[in-house]
Amino acid sequence: MTIPLPDVQASSPDIKINLTRVGVRNVKKLVEVARAGGKRPVILISDFHIFVDLPRDIKGANLSRNFEAMYEVLEEAVSAPIYEVEELCCEVAKRVLLLHEYASTAEVGMESVYMLKRKTPVMKISCQEPATIFAEARAFRTSLKGKKSDIRIKKVIGAKIIGMTTCPCAQELMRDKVAEELARLNITGKEADVFLHSIPMATHNQRGKGIISIEVEDDVNIPMGRIINIIEKSMSAKTYEILKRPDESKVVELGHKKPMFVEDCVREMAKRVVETFTELPDESIITIKQINEESIHQHDAVAERIAPIGDLRKELRGENTKAGVA
Repeated sequence: MTIPLPDVQASSPDIKINLTRVGVRNVKKLVEVARAGGKRPVILISDFHIFVDLPRDIKGANLSRNFEAMYEVLEEAVSAPIYEVEELCCEVAKRVLLLHEYASTAEVGMESVYMLKRKTPVMKISCQEPATIFAEARAFRTSLKGKKSDIRIKKVIGAKIIGMTTCPCAQELMRDKVAEELARLNITGKEADVFLHSIPMATHNQRGKGIISIEVEDDVNIPMGRIINIIEKSMSAKTYEILKRPDESKVVELGHKKPMFVEDCVREMAKRVVETFTELPDESIITIKQINEESIHQHDAVAERIAPIGDLRKELRGENTKAGVA
């Protein structure tokens, strides 16, 4: 006769309080994302986190169920391809909630490095640039326990992209200095103006990190490529793995012709999000952040905006809103 093992996790704890999140993080898995048109799938090395809430009367969560749900979905993806990383997170979140019958919420997130293929601006040399993509799904019970139809999903899709920014303030200071030097050389008037506006002035640079995430309901599709494209176009210039001298000259020229404060980058991203995602419901939450690693300071410059896209639409139309309130 087999004696059943005690289920310590299901016992009652000494201190009875609810816990918001219990689970695992830094779970590394290979994820295969299919591509349309018969192209080779994208293989991502991904870091996952999986959490559930825990009621006050249960001592511990059964964490092995988190891995069980993840393995099931990844195995099924071999025969039924996954095309979006958030699709994977949504499916795992649903199954985690079904397996943890005592939980009312489940959260699954993943972060992966995705390689962007690029060609340099002059020599057209092929290279790759790393981007960080991430997704998260939060599952909520809405009625009877244990039924898939009674689970609501909200998902977050986003990306972090490295680029280059140049400082407008320092550039204006250098322009004034060059104008003084031109005057000292008796170069003034139209000739001086042409020079000052055709040759990009020196300024200090930053390595910038643009971040956008969009929170929507499960049935709303957000192409990751659009998010990446918006971030790339909202800094002074792109970065490249390989730069020959003509390319290096061009990247520096482009960056210095489009100087941007950290605040400018966030506002540019917000404008492009509104213009690009016209189909999103007004209640979709947009999080935009720019972090610039200063070259002449030891600190980083940071700007951020969190708002429903409906508020951003109103602001860009010139309507009054409670700006800056998430």
